[in-house]
Amino acid sequence: MPTILLVEDDPNLGQLVQEYLTMKGYITDRATDGNQGLQLFMAGSYDLCIFDVMMPKKDGFTLAKEIRMDYRDVPIIFLTAKSMQEDTIQGFKAGADDYMTKPFSMEELLLRIQAILRRYQRSAESIEPTTYQIGSFSFDYPHQLLTRAIDSKLANSAELMPQKLTSKESELLKLLAQNLNQPVSRSFALKMVWGDDSYFNARSMDVYVTKLRKYLKEDPTVQLVNVHGEGFKLIV
Repeated sequence: MPTILLVEDDPNLGQLVQEYLTMKGYITDRATDGNQGLQLFMAGSYDLCIFDVMMPKKDGFTLAKEIRMDYRDVPIIFLTAKSMQEDTIQGFKAGADDYMTKPFSMEELLLRIQAILRRYQRSAESIEPTTYQIGSFSFDYPHQLLTRAIDSKLANSAELMPQKLTSKESELLKLLAQNLNQPVSRSFALKMVWGDDSYFNARSMDVYVTKLRKYLKEDPTVQLVNVHGEGFKLIV
């Protein structure tokens, strides 16, 4: 069940929103000021936050900025009695995903919550992988490690050691793995990994392609080939 943190200093409105969201199937914790809200947030795990703007001790904008410093992905809806354009702009600068002016409809709040959670769920599902399978190799991009999965009984310790890649090797291999069995143009690879497709960078890239071929040659089913007139293709 989705969990929501509601920070609202109006006890009547806060209780009303909390009870409504609970009735609709959301686990809802409530705080009455910004400091208490920050404490609850740091101690819990929330799928969405709803912050009133004008609150004692710490306003909603400040609370959102502090949370966004370390938790950039949690969606935030602001509730406010203010309707001036400047306040709306300030809210979005503070990291708002949505902004509702009081008084508001509970049904509209629910629809906005549902829309934001769907959007974040799709975004989470589309996050690119951090590990890529390339034949018998496993490529751990964040740690820049290329490891071959082979029978430990038939291999010596040196063969089981992962290959530590350089930053450029990792970026290039990631690009090729993302386009497995598809050609990647030289110009595109140069711009993505080196920043531009100058002659000197092109010569440098050829050196890195040769290094990657050396690492991958232990698996005969994996080939990094030149595609005439196009660029390179990582084939499995």
